[in-house]
Amino acid sequence: MAEEMWCTIESDPGVFTELIAGMGCQGVQVEEVYSLDESTLQELSPMYGLIFLFKWQNKKNQATPPPPVDTNAEHVFFANQVINNACATQAILSILLNRNDIEIGQELKNFKEFTADFPPDMKGLAISNSELIRTVHNSFARSDPFVNEIVDPNAGKDQDVYHFIAYTPIHGALYELDGLSRGPINLGPCDENNWINQANEAIQRRMQGYGASELHFSLMALTKDRLELYEEEIEELDGLLLSLGEDAVEQRNGLNQERSLLEHKLHLEKEKRARWHRENVLRKHNFIPIIYNLLRNLAEKDQLVPLVAKAKEKAAARHQ
Repeated sequence: MAEEMWCTIESDPGVFTELIAGMGCQGVQVEEVYSLDESTLQELSPMYGLIFLFKWQNKKNQATPPPPVDTNAEHVFFANQVINNACATQAILSILLNRNDIEIGQELKNFKEFTADFPPDMKGLAISNSELIRTVHNSFARSDPFVNEIVDPNAGKDQDVYHFIAYTPIHGALYELDGLSRGPINLGPCDENNWINQANEAIQRRMQGYGASELHFSLMALTKDRLELYEEEIEELDGLLLSLGEDAVEQRNGLNQERSLLEHKLHLEKEKRARWHRENVLRKHNFIPIIYNLLRNLAEKDQLVPLVAKAKEKAAARHQ
């Protein structure tokens, strides 16, 4: 089955940013969103879409029926989810393949054109069979050094299941794109200035359907690449500085302050990207061999048993 070939990947903006780049997209990144207030929106602008993570509930058991799907949305790329472990990747694709202002790369352009006339279920199958999408997705699999030969058929039945959906404006309307729905859900007319507020309202409605103790929600935004944005803004300021006359001292000082702030932001962003890349490398690395050899060397030097005994003593002392 298709889902057996897809791994589970961690919900993390660094993972998703490198995943998007691996599929050939340029000029975008993913950022975690903790609030949709004005200052946050200004900091993350321009924003292309939102990705919402929540604990999945069986809609059949919900008192409020889900909103109707838009049956006249042929202009929307919508795919049914047929892969259990790839809802995050599919939510990201739901934004990438519905925006005309993102450079998605030639392979995704070809994929979008090839599947343009497919119904949602066939689009979902096309995603599951895409060598590019599957390979990039699976490249973020955590290294698993152990092979379980016995599989418990009841394992995972009581575990929570989490799901990703996307929100993005398409041709003047805000759409909720949930691969588990029959089709895209039109949340009403919008523009590039107010769609985020409408999406926030839809997300709040979803959250209100859970108990007050439920905290397992996450919101991420697909935004313009901060590195490119800051570099473009610095270049623009440099042009303004060159155009100023010698007597425009106050204006020059103000622009230089703005430039220094942008340089600082650019530096922080480069550090964050380096940290993301290192974390992604560590996610994929198998540490079992080094741990095994370390423990073996300690045992050969008769140091392992004393260390274990000391650790047990410290644990006992903490519990007293």
